[in-house]
Amino acid sequence: MFTGIIQAIGTLRQIDVRGGDCRITIDTGTLPMADTTLGDSIAVNGVCLTAVALDGPRFSADVSRETLSRTTLGQAAIGDPVNLELALLPTTRLGGHLVSGHVDGLGTVTERRDDGRSWRFTIEAPPSLARYIAEKGSMTINGISLTVNTVDGSSFDVNIVPHTLMATTLGSTHKGDKVNLEVDLIARYLERLLLGNRASETGSGVTMQLLNDSGFAPT
Repeated sequence: MFTGIIQAIGTLRQIDVRGGDCRITIDTGTLPMADTTLGDSIAVNGVCLTAVALDGPRFSADVSRETLSRTTLGQAAIGDPVNLELALLPTTRLGGHLVSGHVDGLGTVTERRDDGRSWRFTIEAPPSLARYIAEKGSMTINGISLTVNTVDGSSFDVNIVPHTLMATTLGSTHKGDKVNLEVDLIARYLERLLLGNRASETGSGVTMQLLNDSGFAPT
């Protein structure tokens, strides 16, 4: 588990393609790695990865086909900056919200504009995630815990203060860029719980139909 509070910006240094998936090596920058051991979880742009090799200020992790196809790591290139966060400890301050590091989908930045001393980003999420996005709710974007300002269908706005823009990769994120999205953990499980025993039913559209019948899904 993570908090969505980015601890450092790292750099993607190596990509080794291995039979359809790959192993990546990341320079961790200022990330405190002193007590990191093999097998520890590290969030990379919001993707929970397992450290399989450690070499001073660098670590390597295997990235599966599933992860490559469903996150921005599939389009990553050597030299790209990445947001980094170590897994939380029982003593960690929960400054953001509970983040699993399991990306739900890719969003697209459709607008970036000045908003006073801050910046307003508009993100278009996949339609399947729209029901999880709530005004003043939480959303994880590239591993960053953010508050949703407004919602319009599957599009939503977030406000980025100067510190966040400087301390994360959002400073180099612009209109048209893809971003990793993780919806609020509670919302995801609440939907499943509302199905009750019917959650075992299979088939295309079953989940949405059951929720519509129950009055919990948008029409």
